[in-house]
Amino acid sequence: MTVILNRRRLLKGAPSLLAVATLGAFASRNAQATQQGAPEEAARVRHPAYASIDQCLQRAVDDGTVAGVVAMGATPRGLVYEGARGVANVHNRDAITPDTILWLLSMTKAITATACMQLVEQGRLRLDQPAGEILPQLKSPRILDGFDASGQPKLRPARNTITVRHLLTHTSGFTYSIWSGEIGQYEKATGMPDIGYSMEGAFAAPIEFEPGERWQYGISMDWVGKLVEAVTDQSLEVYFREHIFTPLGMRNTGFLIGSAQKERVATMHRRQADGSLVAEPFEINQRPEFFMGGGGLFSTPRDYMAFLQMLLNGGTYRGERVLRADTVAAMFRNHIGDLQVTEMKTALPSWSNSFDQFPGTVHKWGLSFDINTQPGPNGRSAGSVSWAGLLNTYYWVDPVKRVTGSLYTQVLPFYDARVVDLYGQFERALYDGLKRA
Repeated sequence: MTVILNRRRLLKGAPSLLAVATLGAFASRNAQATQQGAPEEAARVRHPAYASIDQCLQRAVDDGTVAGVVAMGATPRGLVYEGARGVANVHNRDAITPDTILWLLSMTKAITATACMQLVEQGRLRLDQPAGEILPQLKSPRILDGFDASGQPKLRPARNTITVRHLLTHTSGFTYSIWSGEIGQYEKATGMPDIGYSMEGAFAAPIEFEPGERWQYGISMDWVGKLVEAVTDQSLEVYFREHIFTPLGMRNTGFLIGSAQKERVATMHRRQADGSLVAEPFEINQRPEFFMGGGGLFSTPRDYMAFLQMLLNGGTYRGERVLRADTVAAMFRNHIGDLQVTEMKTALPSWSNSFDQFPGTVHKWGLSFDINTQPGPNGRSAGSVSWAGLLNTYYWVDPVKRVTGSLYTQVLPFYDARVVDLYGQFERALYDGLKRA
């Protein structure tokens, strides 16, 4: 099966799906950075206190959990661990590295939120501003109110107004077909394309509940991307490059992938019923009608780790300020009040398992992050923020212990139990290594 998220595949009648939502010694981005920045950082990355992480990653390759995996950890002093095991490309058997190109999918969302919060800092957007003031399409949202006897959707006007905060916190009413059978049914009944195809028609989606009245994961961050473009009069590709990627040195991150980068893309694998992995082609639409602020970026583990270090350091990285410290702190706070982050129950098991990072505990939502209100089971503090990407990529930022970590694979379906277990092993070993280093 070939997974190509583009218009051609849609028009050939491919079933609706979502591109959401969803690595090893240290080398710096370039020789100058190595000379200026970080012999001691390199030494920390090779510290024997983290040898158990190397062992976890190798076991995961040996037992078929992953074909290739990258893991990285950092504190305010810089990188403390960087490791990779396995292959990136199953055809030429190239080893996976921290500079391998990966599809970020929903790890895009935190970058889109960062762009939005830059505009909030500048007074060009307000969190409680009605989004319809900027995007007329959001002035009069309609709620999907079931289907009639012939299978056609029934819609009714919403009472509440969608605000910028609603979009940033997934309380707007917009959902995803991977975790909403109703929106999947709506797509089939109306011919509306799934957001993953990067076609403008996906923005015709109705909402499923009154804005502000519950949390449910969905296409809200794609709308935030539209807000950023409208306010700045720039495409997300250009705005991100000028205001986030260039300051952070993220040279291999963007929506459009070049020919040389294509040679470095990791092969995507799909878990089979017997537990084995089968390689499948996968690519986000490279002739998009819009840039998906909710899930369209590719990157490398090194690039994304620079972004996470910026957040951990209160908005700065290597002397470049991307956000104010108070803005980052605000992004890490609960913005949904008494509402709860709930389990994302799968509607398309071939794309995602049901997902709940902290089952049985209360977790909240910040400005694009899941927040665990109790200490996590593998070392992170209460008040840490985290999220993931559809191809089983994961990260967290712990503002209490001042640690960030991330793990990268390219595996479907999302929330694969074996990869999640590996993620937990990595987190435990990273915190343990920090105590011993």
